[in-house]
Amino acid sequence: MRPPLLSCEISAGYSGKPDVLHDVRLYLTEGEILGLVGRSGEGKSTIALAILGLLGLKGGRVRGEVRLEPRDLLKLSAREMRAVRGKLIGLVPQSPLASLNPSLRLGAQLDEAWRAHERGTPDAKSLLDSVSLPSDAAFLRLYPRNLSVGMAQRFLIALAILHGPPLLLADEPTSALDAITQAEILSLFAKLNREHGTAILYISHDLASVASLCHRVAILHEGRVVENAPVAQVFREPAHEYTRRLIAAIPRPPSDDLVPLSRQLENAGKSSS
Repeated sequence: MRPPLLSCEISAGYSGKPDVLHDVRLYLTEGEILGLVGRSGEGKSTIALAILGLLGLKGGRVRGEVRLEPRDLLKLSAREMRAVRGKLIGLVPQSPLASLNPSLRLGAQLDEAWRAHERGTPDAKSLLDSVSLPSDAAFLRLYPRNLSVGMAQRFLIALAILHGPPLLLADEPTSALDAITQAEILSLFAKLNREHGTAILYISHDLASVASLCHRVAILHEGRVVENAPVAQVFREPAHEYTRRLIAAIPRPPSDDLVPLSRQLENAGKSSS
């Protein structure tokens, strides 16, 4: 197996409260898409904040190691972490419109993100073309309020890949989208992975989207990773009772003539590998 691009061994929590994460161990290899699945409150976003060095801003604490290739990110200074965020790790957050500055035009936000790590001006046309957004000057003069939720999410993905980071953290990136737009965004993630080798930590509570996109899935329950295996294996032979409950809870069409849900998810997992 290739050495991991990212490896975590962490426990984490918030001031005055018991730990949310207990000895969580995760890894991603180059070009891999790992799905991280769990209910709300299980600590999925805490993991993302810990990787990005931002947990302290939420009053949190983290212990252990977060290694991006040879470096332990938890030992870097605030200045050193600013050089990592955006350049080596891109973030696609959950709420597209709330994550963009409402007072700045799109072009200005693109320029600011570029100047955080580079001089000059970005190749906006190639970048926006890659995420299927208009690349003309009129589009860059728009404000976030002029965008649909789906377009805003594509623009956030453009900002996340602006510097070509080897790793993307996608934190519930489709939860605010309708089904058609969700499918389009998942297709875009798959394209980025396929064409650029971008590794993605895809955080979600939606097992169906994980099955369609990811190579491997980690199940988070009560602050611990209780299952970590290839997608097809998890849906075919879930090892943990909590995983079996998650799979059983997925809504299914009321028709005996349709392919059973477990087989649909297993086939989706095979197609993503």
